[in-house]
Amino acid sequence: MREQLEQLKNEALLSVNAAGQIEQLQEIRVRLLGRKGELTALMKGLGALSAEERPVVGQLVNSVRDEIESALESASAMARERAKTERLQSERIDVTLPGRCTSTGTKHPVSLVIEEVCDIFAGLGFSVAEGPEIEHDWYNFEALNFPPEHPARDMQDTFFVENNLLLRTHTSPVQIRTMLKQKPPLRIIAPGTVYRCDSDATHSPMFHQIEGLMVDTGITFGDLKGILTVFTNQLFGQKTGVRLRPSFFPFTEPSAEVDIACVICGGQGCRVCKNSGWLEILGAGMVDPEVYRHVNYDAENISGFAFGMGIERIAMLKYGISDMRLLFENDVRFLRQF
Repeated sequence: MREQLEQLKNEALLSVNAAGQIEQLQEIRVRLLGRKGELTALMKGLGALSAEERPVVGQLVNSVRDEIESALESASAMARERAKTERLQSERIDVTLPGRCTSTGTKHPVSLVIEEVCDIFAGLGFSVAEGPEIEHDWYNFEALNFPPEHPARDMQDTFFVENNLLLRTHTSPVQIRTMLKQKPPLRIIAPGTVYRCDSDATHSPMFHQIEGLMVDTGITFGDLKGILTVFTNQLFGQKTGVRLRPSFFPFTEPSAEVDIACVICGGQGCRVCKNSGWLEILGAGMVDPEVYRHVNYDAENISGFAFGMGIERIAMLKYGISDMRLLFENDVRFLRQF
């Protein structure tokens, strides 16, 4: 048995020295030292030896096992180091190659305009107010002087849900909710998403508005014009002309459409402004006393104005966009310009 152990050790050491790969060394380990390996098979023969030979041969078996394991560990370490060196050489990076550019996102033009408008009005003392997009008919229409069967309701092209619920057609309901919670003085703007049954090159069934409200004692139409002039000059440039034209809105009286000198031709007349030199950007007016009645305000002692604008309209004018649908198609080639 001693001769078998010596022969097994010599053959094992030769095999270990000849092996160059981790996989080969693992196969040798299993073949010699595994549960069904050659050394394990020899150890099963210890029981047939005499009591005097058994401890001596047992020590020899342990010595052979230790030598083989030591040789395997040393060879495995060398094999791993060789494999690491070969991998580093084969996977070497050529730092002279041009790098890959990472695509970065940018803010949507609608978001850019909303942020800019909010910043301008924040500088004028206005705070931002918000409300639900699924609104009750009372807040969206009736409290704003749109009684049932009022012809102005036909202008809104409303998406009705159920039980007097609808998708809000403007952000004016936020003004009603704010006035019910807060007494004058107040000045707020209400940015948000609104919905109407309309879709073409200049209209979308879902779009964004920012509406404003200022209520206090002694507020006049002159204050309204002053605020809107400052706003338009900051948004489109200090030399931008501004004019107000008489109009009608159910919740303001008197009411006005606000125009700016065409940003394309500078007021000289072009295709965009239909040769008029002016572009409509928002509607405004003094709050109708009937609206104050719905929110329990004393119309005899306070006054105020309201205004509203479509953000997509502003974005189209500011960035020279010809079709509103481009703002919602998510074409990366278009959005990358901003």
